[in-house]
Amino acid sequence: MNLTREKPTCNCGIMGVFGLSSAAIESYYGIHALQHRGQEACGIVTQDFNENGKSVFHIYKGEGLVTEVFEDSKILKNELTGTAAIGHNRYSTTGSAESVKNIQPFVVHYRKGNLAVAHNGNLTNARELREKLVNEGAIFQTTSDTEVILHLIARSRLEDQVEQIKEAIDKIEGAFSLVLLTDDKLIASRDANGFRPLSIAKLNGGYIVASETCAFDLLSAEFIREVHPGEIIVIDNDVLLSNSIKSISVSETPVNKKHCVFEYIYFSRPDSFIYGHNVDKMRRRLGKSLARNHPVYNEDEKKVIVISVPDSSNTTAVGYQKELDKLGVDSKLEIGLIRSHYIGRTFIQPGQSEREIGVKIKFNTVKGVLEGRTVVLVDDSIVRGTTSKQLVKLIREANPKSIHLRISSPPIAHPCFYGMDFPSREELIANNYQSNIEEIGKYLGVDSLRYLTIDEMLEAVAEAGEENFCHACFSGSYPTEIDKSFKKEIYEI
Repeated sequence: MNLTREKPTCNCGIMGVFGLSSAAIESYYGIHALQHRGQEACGIVTQDFNENGKSVFHIYKGEGLVTEVFEDSKILKNELTGTAAIGHNRYSTTGSAESVKNIQPFVVHYRKGNLAVAHNGNLTNARELREKLVNEGAIFQTTSDTEVILHLIARSRLEDQVEQIKEAIDKIEGAFSLVLLTDDKLIASRDANGFRPLSIAKLNGGYIVASETCAFDLLSAEFIREVHPGEIIVIDNDVLLSNSIKSISVSETPVNKKHCVFEYIYFSRPDSFIYGHNVDKMRRRLGKSLARNHPVYNEDEKKVIVISVPDSSNTTAVGYQKELDKLGVDSKLEIGLIRSHYIGRTFIQPGQSEREIGVKIKFNTVKGVLEGRTVVLVDDSIVRGTTSKQLVKLIREANPKSIHLRISSPPIAHPCFYGMDFPSREELIANNYQSNIEEIGKYLGVDSLRYLTIDEMLEAVAEAGEENFCHACFSGSYPTEIDKSFKKEIYEI
């Protein structure tokens, strides 16, 4: 059972290393730091030279968490040798989750040598491109949209490999952050909208690229900058000598920044730096906006108790409680829910409903904190609402005076086509209740429910530029054209 399916599920985490003798080890720690971005499977590819001086790729991947797949450290030290590598954490958005063939990175050998790719996002024109390639004789080994990129590169008539990659990237649409490994280069790129984060760092004379900067912190690497939307960066031995990264524009298409606002709300780790700002700071701002616009006041002489749904809402709850204090509300931030971090992917269900026992295995209440109190429960989002309903029921068992649910995002009423995985539109609680917040609150069993509005959310993250965010899952306003066949393939709408 997947206990996190109630939340919008993150896309993937990617990692690239060049010019480090233990590239596989750095990649391992990097994708471990990015584990929150995908827990289904992972893999690492390294580039090395054999005894004849010929470039060779080594690959190891499997289903499970990073520590499970690479449980035997000898794999990293003895099998994945080389000074360059790319890594990937998988959560499937397109492509069957069950197929081992869909685990990235993907590796091919073509006329220009070895090539590997890892991708974070969704290609909105993948089906159209795939059908064209198949009609031209291409044979696909996976159902993942990422394989389309490899075919486009391999079929290019250009001679320069970087130009082949540039040509391929210019043909794909949608959301993509990419790392590619060749026999002598590490290449990274972001789409012109910059939907997904990607950053560059330096370590011991080599370079690292990763989805989030928390991967750099684990390795004590020095953050340099983010990969710009619409940019391709090339790192090779010349870059190591010159200490100057090669940068290429993907195309003449103007950059139209539309960063996924959910990276701030939920996806990214609070200790990461993305879109030019600290995630922790933005979550606190969201919490403060939530308190200013939707406060909860004292119902008696006792303090208002503010608790989070751990762990993604922790810093948002901090911002909420501090702002309540400024508003003159006698409040206190408390740990009212304890989250278990030791849940396996399967467990015995002793007769209770799957959803209810799932919540109780994941969370437990601190009854002494909640009993007889006015409780404000801060969470980042609601998708189906079934887990939230069971969580409220669990808190009720601690006998609080009242429960007030505050959500640091607007109601999710529309599907995402840029790398977030939601249930079908029919399963979204905001869609089922036509965004009637009072009715949603009744279903969840809370005394009051309030969401941030889209304007309130954008005002909270305005430091990063209100116009720079994609909020299609809330508003239904998509920043790019979405092919109808792609919509039908991914979501039933």
